Amino acid sequence: MDRREFLKGTVVGAGVLAASRMAQTACAADAPAAKAVLKLCSQEGKIPGSSLKEKAENILKFGGCGLEFGGMDVKRAEQIRKDLDGTGVGIAAMCCGSFADKQNGARPVSMDPEVRKRGLDEIKRQLEACGVLGSTGVIWVPAFNGQTKLKPEELDKVLADILPELAEFAVKCKGKLMIEPLNKGETFYINRVEQGAFWCNKINSPGLVTMGDFYHMSKEEKDDEAAFVAGGKWVHHVHVATGKSRILPNQEEHNYRPGFKGLKKIGYQDFCSLECGKKKGTEWADEIPKTFALLKQQWEEATI
Repeated sequence: MDRREFLKGTVVGAGVLAASRMAQTACAADAPAAKAVLKLCSQEGKIPGSSLKEKAENILKFGGCGLEFGGMDVKRAEQIRKDLDGTGVGIAAMCCGSFADKQNGARPVSMDPEVRKRGLDEIKRQLEACGVLGSTGVIWVPAFNGQTKLKPEELDKVLADILPELAEFAVKCKGKLMIEPLNKGETFYINRVEQGAFWCNKINSPGLVTMGDFYHMSKEEKDDEAAFVAGGKWVHHVHVATGKSRILPNQEEHNYRPGFKGLKKIGYQDFCSLECGKKKGTEWADEIPKTFALLKQQWEEATI
């Protein structure tokens, strides 16, 4: 059976033809169920503070309303939830990468059953923490460049095998697994928002969602507005950085308005989080308020 025949009869992802992907996401253009909101946040490590409470106070002072975290166990998730209770600061996504190690590469997509099981078990542990934390979702990259020898069509088959189980587990945990598209310099597999949304449409579970990243989108998407519209209801997180140098938005020119128009069209309700660097010699505490002010201005200017 050749690949075209395989694509006709099973759950497949990044390798499918563009027309098929767009057909799967056609429903994304429907009118949004709610008015979109701009909820600005940042990865925790960029916010100054000697304690989580102090970081929470600072993100609010800067003009944001949430924090993004990395991977963690349930015990830490319980502590973070306790520390942030009553602060008014929300909990965004958990950025967890590909669950790889040096010996086995991207473990969840390994062809070795034992290695794959260990990788899937680690995703499940993060999903459990996600549910306890009340996080938007666990960000997952199926494989970075150099982490697997599988071709895209082979990875299609692996994802078809593992995603239903992971999505079901995520629902039980009250969490979400979030596929992150990256530019081709970082992954050869899922590069555009519509490719992440393709899998979400096929699995059709609230436990599997996708996201966008303005830095990666600047390299892979022809139209940020159309990209988010194609992602539709499956888009549950957005990373924010400039397209050229991947730094704070106030430190380099970048037009976020088209992407913001797309988010408004889909009634986006989740966080837009800083995942970026900064210019040498500048301080996060000085620059993040300027960045948030700029993003709020462009959001208002992104009329639909």
